[in-house]
Amino acid sequence: MAEDPKIGRREFLTVAGAAAAAMAPALPAEAQAQPATTAAAAPMAHSPADEPLLTLTPTEHAFFVAAADTMIPADNLSPSGSDCGVANFIDRQLAGAYGSGARLYRQGPFPKAKPELGYQLSLNPREFFRAGIASANEFTRKTYGKEFDRLNEEQRTAALKTMEEGKAEFKGFGSAVFFNALLQITMEGFFADPIYGGNRNMAAWKMIGYPGLPATYRDEIRTYRGKKYDKPPRSIADFS
Repeated sequence: MAEDPKIGRREFLTVAGAAAAAMAPALPAEAQAQPATTAAAAPMAHSPADEPLLTLTPTEHAFFVAAADTMIPADNLSPSGSDCGVANFIDRQLAGAYGSGARLYRQGPFPKAKPELGYQLSLNPREFFRAGIASANEFTRKTYGKEFDRLNEEQRTAALKTMEEGKAEFKGFGSAVFFNALLQITMEGFFADPIYGGNRNMAAWKMIGYPGLPATYRDEIRTYRGKKYDKPPRSIADFS
């Protein structure tokens, strides 16, 4: 969405994902894994659509599926965002303490604040996304005559861009605030440890060459110094 016109969505996600992974302890740069094998759009062991929803309504889930597939379309590098379980990750997050705002200060006051001050609304994340999806669907109904998840890819991309630019009419907060939060949680679902419901088969980690759970490869730093780390990534689940 907000990207260099010469850089596509996939390249943007690859660069952003690599940057996010780099924030965790890792091997020296020359020893980190390269995308030796692509996680091409291959079938998942079981479909994320088979999992029951914990808090999202079918309409809300359909919105997250469509948004994830628009931001992360299936190609030769990875499956689509929804096939990687992004919408299911979001459902789990919003069903828990994060969704209820358990660690947010929400006593107010709530004046209009500068963007760099972060989240300043009275809504908890579950309420925020619920209201945002309602506004987004209202916007697309007025603009295209149907809900967001029923639009074609070109229309969905255009709708998201309008939201990103803050030009879509939303109730309670600006559409750019919603878009940024949507992009953030979509990225988290795509690159998170699979134990949390997203990043199915570690497809996103394989795409960027991320070794997985930090510290699991610390004993191999000397062995792989200056060499490509070609072992498959490892999740928290691999040690449980």
